[in-house]
Amino acid sequence: MSELPVVEKGSMGRVAYARIAPNEDLLYGVEKMCLSVGFKNAFVRGALGSLVDGCILGGDGQNLVVKGPAVEIVSLAGEVRSVDDGSVRAALSGVIADPEGQVYGGPFVAGLNPICMTFEVTLEEWLPEDLRAAS
Repeated sequence: MSELPVVEKGSMGRVAYARIAPNEDLLYGVEKMCLSVGFKNAFVRGALGSLVDGCILGGDGQNLVVKGPAVEIVSLAGEVRSVDDGSVRAALSGVIADPEGQVYGGPFVAGLNPICMTFEVTLEEWLPEDLRAAS
């Protein structure tokens, strides 16, 4: 018998649009953005940009490095969650394309995905019911 899915009640909050600067890591940039606007939890709603090189977690559990320059992010999805120490952690997955047009998909590895020129991202705040009650 499989486990029942976890369902979290809550509501959507504010929306933030921002640019992540060149050479800043994708995941760390999204985390920094959330902290700067006061989002404890958020969902990625849109993104556009490229990476110098890309690094995703392959199906075998090993890092798959995709060499650039200009590895395009074709799609990006994920969330940011608060951690007990007050920080936040991004968990982002997506599809990337190398300069020859080969595509790869999987979770992005933190610290190994530097932004190429610029990167635009839209985040929507998530307000879980239990956190809203405590505020």
